Amino acid sequence: MAAVSLGKKKGKAPEKRPPGKKQKRESFPAKSSRKEGIVSNLDGRKAKKKQKEVSSSAKRSKKDEILSDSDVSDEEIEEQEDVGPDSGSDMSSDGDDPFTDDFLQGSDEEGDIYPRTVGSELDSDSDVSDIEEKSRAIDKEKAREEEDAEAELQLNIKEEADEFRLPTEEELEEEARQPPDLPSLQRRIKEIVRVLSNFKSLRRQGETRKDYIEQLKLDLGTYYGYNDFLIEVLVEMFPVVELMELIEAFEKPRPICLRTNTLKTRRRDLAGILLNRGVNLDPLSKWSKVGLVVYDSQVPIGATPEYMAGYYMLQSASSFLPVMALAPQEKERVVDMAAAPGGKTTYIAALMKNSGIIYANEMKEPRLKSLTANLNRMGVTNTIVCNYDGRELPKVLGRNTADRVLLDAPCSGTGVISKDESVKTSKDLTDIRNSSNLQKELLLSAIDMVDANSKSGGYIVYSTCSIMIHENEAVIDYALKKRNVKLVPCGLDFGRPGFVRFRGQFQFHPSLEKTRRFYPHVHNMDGFFVAKVCVILGGNLKKMSNSMAAPTVTETSEVVEQISEPTASDVEGEVPQHLGKEHTAKKNASLKNNVPKDEKENNPKPTRKREDRKRFNREEVVKSREERREALREAYRAQKGGRKKGGSVE
Repeated sequence: MAAVSLGKKKGKAPEKRPPGKKQKRESFPAKSSRKEGIVSNLDGRKAKKKQKEVSSSAKRSKKDEILSDSDVSDEEIEEQEDVGPDSGSDMSSDGDDPFTDDFLQGSDEEGDIYPRTVGSELDSDSDVSDIEEKSRAIDKEKAREEEDAEAELQLNIKEEADEFRLPTEEELEEEARQPPDLPSLQRRIKEIVRVLSNFKSLRRQGETRKDYIEQLKLDLGTYYGYNDFLIEVLVEMFPVVELMELIEAFEKPRPICLRTNTLKTRRRDLAGILLNRGVNLDPLSKWSKVGLVVYDSQVPIGATPEYMAGYYMLQSASSFLPVMALAPQEKERVVDMAAAPGGKTTYIAALMKNSGIIYANEMKEPRLKSLTANLNRMGVTNTIVCNYDGRELPKVLGRNTADRVLLDAPCSGTGVISKDESVKTSKDLTDIRNSSNLQKELLLSAIDMVDANSKSGGYIVYSTCSIMIHENEAVIDYALKKRNVKLVPCGLDFGRPGFVRFRGQFQFHPSLEKTRRFYPHVHNMDGFFVAKVCVILGGNLKKMSNSMAAPTVTETSEVVEQISEPTASDVEGEVPQHLGKEHTAKKNASLKNNVPKDEKENNPKPTRKREDRKRFNREEVVKSREERREALREAYRAQKGGRKKGGSVE
């Protein structure tokens, strides 16, 4: 019976293959729908997998029981297959062959394995896609929040700007009793600057520009630490927007600069060596052929072997400018009136190629050590170091002895606040005036030392590290009135021109436009002032010339007559040559005072016409004087000898 049933199954197997194929084809859509559920829900996918594994294991065990029991009829097999969990499929069990069922079941199992592998790949892809979607959603949410925050901030700023008002006296008193609120001060400064930049449309009714400026001065002094005098001067000199840029620039350090010593090396070679040592640098600018700017360094820039060997000098960019304006030539006589620590002096020596003579003067004796050390390190051999007050140099070195003079005058230092913040509170109007008076005296001494007849020179360069008008334009204008000098272009193609007039307080000579001002917020260097003055001869104005005026023919004849008719006092004692001028001046004054008034009125001084004057050779005058003096000495000796002889005879 069992054998017959097996035979029947073998015979009927080919007839059931088409439905089996159909079942196999139809099983994939069901599984694909299951895969979609898995992709949509990860937890549900795992649960279904477990359920499927349990059902497939139960099905295998049931098939083994059926195939092992050969006495079971076809109807029982079909009934048992219908009882299984997968019996509800599209496949019909009437007259099925067990081998066909086994083949189909095997195909089902094989079909289960393939979709399971594809499902794992799809699962990984779905995980990646889920992460990407979530990250995109997070980015969108973050961007939306930032946009909302920015819009809210702008709205708040606009509302605050529209509602800004100056604080009342009660509020200021309350602020004075409490520690300063720096964020509030900064916000108020910005609002005041904004209102003053467009005062006509942004001001509140009943508030004047003066009210805003006074409040701005108070807030700037409190926030940045300036005294009342300095902040008032800065507010008067600059517009409010530029004033804020200048004050912010004073809070930041200036770049570190090097000057190549062309006596020992070239800039290209020095830059290559320092780059190899880990120094990040670039050429300073187009206007300098020897400057380098340092951004950062892995080694101490002031202690490298190249520095010790004198290949370069640590020097601010603004210190290059006076020497460039002076433009010294080879084989000249140059005076540096305030030389320490030697940066400008060594630069002059490099431009002169160690030729000519440089007088490096420094009044403060402790600073002579750094000056001499830098001169020796940089290989300078044409410099003489001296220690005098600059106002006495014309007496020491002589008048009309220098071709060029550099005066980097001592000043208040208001242009280098980034280096010395004590200037914010330590300087007042008295200090500025004292500096101005000293600078005027030094500049006149510098002019007196310059030879107006120099073939290649005759120039004075005046510079300060100050931005005060009292120390810059006012000093140059004073020199123009006291000496026969004129301003010439500095030779610097950048920088702002100097002031010609200032708020009705100052009115200067129009040529002061040739001076140059440098600011940290504009040129990224220390605040500096440079002026170049040329000495001239003659002129229509009555000025004290730096060169001795040549005597006229009439004056020479008067001098000769005076020498030819010596007085009794001249015969009694010989006057030393170096005291001749003072003695003659005193004697002329005494004679003038002894003249009666009637004689003065009756004998007025004759007026001489300028066109009748003739130049007289000074050498001839000096020669005639010496001859007359020698004759007087011989006559005096002869007279004295005669007296001695007469006394002995008696």
